[in-house]
Amino acid sequence: MSALALSVLLSFVSAVAYAGGAIVQERVAESSPDGSYLPVRRPGWWAAMALNGTGALLHVVALACGPLSLVQPLGALTIVFALPMAALFVGRRAGATAWRGAIMATTGLAGLLALVGSGGTHAMDAGSRVAVALVAGGAVAALTCAGLAAHCHPAVRGVLLATAAGTAFGMSSVFTKTVAVDWDRGVGAGEVFSLAAVVVFSAAGVLLSQASYRGAGLTAPLATLTVVNPVVAAALGILMFGESFRYGPTGTLLALGCGVVAAGGLILLTTERLTRTEAAAPGVETVEDAVTAWRAAEESVWRTDAAVTTRLPADRHGARGAPASSGPVGGVGAVPPQDRAERAATAS
Repeated sequence: MSALALSVLLSFVSAVAYAGGAIVQERVAESSPDGSYLPVRRPGWWAAMALNGTGALLHVVALACGPLSLVQPLGALTIVFALPMAALFVGRRAGATAWRGAIMATTGLAGLLALVGSGGTHAMDAGSRVAVALVAGGAVAALTCAGLAAHCHPAVRGVLLATAAGTAFGMSSVFTKTVAVDWDRGVGAGEVFSLAAVVVFSAAGVLLSQASYRGAGLTAPLATLTVVNPVVAAALGILMFGESFRYGPTGTLLALGCGVVAAGGLILLTTERLTRTEAAAPGVETVEDAVTAWRAAEESVWRTDAAVTTRLPADRHGARGAPASSGPVGGVGAVPPQDRAERAATAS
């Protein structure tokens, strides 16, 4: 197998691992009653971290085997793989709007990354590193505060937190590159600051990505994270490392168009989640939760009707009864539908 084919294969497997990690993270977030941002006591969360770590390792190996212009856009396939995997393994099927949004976001991101040229080798000075870290940290903090606002819709909250997580991960990549550029010059104060920034932004990205899935579903947060992470890294690469878009002004216009397509995909995914949530009952976040709540309410009605019936006085034949209209359905009193067949068989 050639190095190019190996890099493509590793990129596909990396995207599958990232998708699996995202699915497990979303399930952990939905099933955590305390809403913990760091559910370290949940084995599923550690499994998600292992999958994400595997995806990152395979991505690095793929970059070593193949060109950046090919490997980086293939990472955008994560959201495309996540939709059928979620339907297959956890029974969560995506609608047509979600598929359109996912394909648009993936296509726009792949085109954008393919247009980014090779980077320069000059490093940021100490002042630039501190300024970039402060600006990015302020942006992450602002997005986090906006996402955690009490009045924020769950779908919007998930997208805001995923944007913060993607920004944090993108900044982690930027500072990792600064360390790689300066490594042959020795370890100084600038490299120590960059390593600390990598740790802080990576930890923030993990926490925020976990929080983004709670109540927001899978597709919108994952697509947002998949798009924002490389876009932030590419933007900083252009501004700070001398990178540029290919094909001059034409490439820049094409990159802007790809960015618009990716943004449109994210908007579709967000509105699809908003529509699904609003279709449920007030106070219920998903259609599945609405069905569960309806069944619980129906059972409560039967229990109440049965209790009222047993308190009625006995008639002259010594039997207790209820008016024909007292039952919720068809004048059957307090007998639930599932018990009617059994009582009829006993009577016969």
